[in-house]
Amino acid sequence: MKSAVETLDATTVKLTVEVSAEELKPSIEHAYQHIGSEVSVPGFRKGKVPARIIDQRVGRSAVIEHAVNDGMAAFYRQAITEADLRPLGQPDIQVTEVAALTEATGGLSFTATVEVRPEIAVPALAEITVTVDDVTVSDADIDERLDTLRERFGTLVGVDRPAADGDFVVLDLKAGIGDEEVDSVSAISYQIGSGNMLEGLDEALTGLSAGETTTFASALAGGEHEGETAQVTVTATTVKVRELPTADDDFAQLASEFDTLAELRDDLRAQAARVKASNQAVQARDLLLERLKDGLEIPVPTGVVEAEVHRHLESEGRLEDAEHRAEVQVEASEALANQILLDTLAEQLKVKVAQNELLDYLVNASRQYGMDPNTFIKTVDEQGQIPAMVAEVGRSKAIAVALRQVKVVDASGNAVDLSEYIGSDDDEVDAVAAAQAALEEAMAAGAVADAAGEASEVQDETQDDAPDQAEPADGKS
Repeated sequence: MKSAVETLDATTVKLTVEVSAEELKPSIEHAYQHIGSEVSVPGFRKGKVPARIIDQRVGRSAVIEHAVNDGMAAFYRQAITEADLRPLGQPDIQVTEVAALTEATGGLSFTATVEVRPEIAVPALAEITVTVDDVTVSDADIDERLDTLRERFGTLVGVDRPAADGDFVVLDLKAGIGDEEVDSVSAISYQIGSGNMLEGLDEALTGLSAGETTTFASALAGGEHEGETAQVTVTATTVKVRELPTADDDFAQLASEFDTLAELRDDLRAQAARVKASNQAVQARDLLLERLKDGLEIPVPTGVVEAEVHRHLESEGRLEDAEHRAEVQVEASEALANQILLDTLAEQLKVKVAQNELLDYLVNASRQYGMDPNTFIKTVDEQGQIPAMVAEVGRSKAIAVALRQVKVVDASGNAVDLSEYIGSDDDEVDAVAAAQAALEEAMAAGAVADAAGEASEVQDETQDDAPDQAEPADGKS
């Protein structure tokens, strides 16, 4: 198959493809078989109708059109593979010539205009130094953790004073729009400052004593009047404060496995240190991304961005919200630029996604959606989303592999070992082998969809699906 690539801009190319008669032949034969199985011709059994009879009955043009539409996706994929392109969007395919219509030795010509991943130069990782915060645990850090633990064992006690920030208020709410009461709740407990109910509720409750009532305007957060502004009447029936147990040895024995408060504080110090060390890994990741993007121009395909913006706004029912559209457009452009950078990085580092890594990602994702893992994997497979998830795992793995190659130090200049969080090159092979065995056992138990296995060691997935049908040129197909 002959093809030529014309670069239209940094993110768009035009492929001109010529499919020979020999390459088109299997699609034509399949078209005859398919049409022959559906038409009824006296004297012939279905599926046994000769090609010349089909040409007479339905016309050769119908056969060729069927063949072109049937084979176009494969022709397109072959063309982009041979041209080493990485599509990010759907192609605009135009059939320019179908010589097979009039010539037995004729083939097919078409063009495909598609947005692709641009070529960018990733900075040399070995020359990058990332500086993260020191791991220092103060007495204030320990006190904060101790207070959080004490709150779990605290008790609520009523007080005779106006409510203040942090207090708990038992309240009644009524919401009305005009003369109509649209919602009401009674005897619910709310902590002032938590901000998890109506906007303006914290301000309305502050200074309110038990038995007092006030009103305020707020947009409703749910129900059939969601988003509408209502007049809300709130009555505080009780004001309570949380009394915390005394931090002493008795509390240490009640709240932990330790006998003394000193031992408990030592454990809380170790916990805080582990969290801060973990935060170093997150900080290093974010700083590395910033360094990689610093001074790097990453052109983003406008069509891909616009498609994502439209999908996002349509899901929210805000297609006409110009201000929100501008915000989403910026977010979508930044997200796509990061994706392009990480995909390029993954390719440069020759990152591959093993089955166990994909399985872990799918299982964790299923938990976020509150779905059974088997059902979730089957659903995403049916929706054709497995490749996209493989790509996402590849991007996460790329930044972890990159962190192994840069220099990470703390603010004091000490080298920071992040291997506990990002792994190491030495142990990766053994880890993958062990996880592979676990995956095979899980698959034998029916825990993973077949599609997960098909995605083994896939890297840099591109959205290269062609449309099921090409657009014929001037009625030539």
